Amino acid sequence: MESFSIYVLFALGILLIIKGGDFFVDSARYFAEAFGIPKFIVGATVVSLATTLPELMVSSLAAADGNTEIAIGNAIGSVIANTGLIMAISIIFLPMQIKMRSFFPKCSILFASIIALLAFVRGGALTVRESIVMLALFVLFIAENIFSYRQSIAEESVQGTQKDVKTMMGNLFLFILGTAGIVVGSDLLIDNGSAIAASLGVPENIIALTAIAVGTSLPELVTTITALLKREASLSIGNIVGANIIDITLILPLCAVISGGSLPVQAQTVSLDLPMCLLITAVCLVPTLIFRRFQRYQGVLAVLFYAAYLVRICVLGV
Repeated sequence: MESFSIYVLFALGILLIIKGGDFFVDSARYFAEAFGIPKFIVGATVVSLATTLPELMVSSLAAADGNTEIAIGNAIGSVIANTGLIMAISIIFLPMQIKMRSFFPKCSILFASIIALLAFVRGGALTVRESIVMLALFVLFIAENIFSYRQSIAEESVQGTQKDVKTMMGNLFLFILGTAGIVVGSDLLIDNGSAIAASLGVPENIIALTAIAVGTSLPELVTTITALLKREASLSIGNIVGANIIDITLILPLCAVISGGSLPVQAQTVSLDLPMCLLITAVCLVPTLIFRRFQRYQGVLAVLFYAAYLVRICVLGV
């Protein structure tokens, strides 16, 4: 009975994260658009911060509990899932042209973040000093978005939507409710994810890289599907790029601090997870930077690489 309950609570945690993330994203998007922030920047900042809250909560709680494998696996696994599954879906179903001026800086920061992390953890840990460098990249990301926002306001005269007190209060309530759902859901996910791993004899890092990572990435998936239905591909892509930068430059450094100043990193993370993260990101973004548009084959290749990665770690072992 107890073993059954952990699966139920694990599923409940995912459900709370999905619905909480949905409320959070909708309200965050409302407040951003109400003040006239362009959609790509909305996706890369406000929506990304909202949709990465599950990863932040799960990884932080895991680091505080000493479950560093889940903390790292969730953050890196979420980046891989975001790109190889969620961004790939967006590219396949709604390929688009890009605005190089807004796209190139964010992609550059993302690549720099992955490469820097890979270099830092080759020694088997992410230290506080290295975490400060990663946090500096996060600050650079925020500064770049502020600059892009001011530039778009100056050049395009972007206007905000009408705001009334009733609508704003309703969205504030959804914001709080969504936050509560994400916090509670994350706690259920981390506790019962660890219990499932133990009961099945599956290493915690595998659970973190697959079930928990995909579970905490569901808000990004919900946002992407919604954006696709509304034909807002720029919001979807901006969300994924921003979320991945936040996962790497904010969540992992915070986990290093929470875990006591150094975050231990397994050899698999250095030899497999991060290189795959870099490869899938390159497949999705490098051709786009060259030809200034997404092509469906990029999404197909990303999904294939992601599937091969899952087979490698789940079926063949690591």
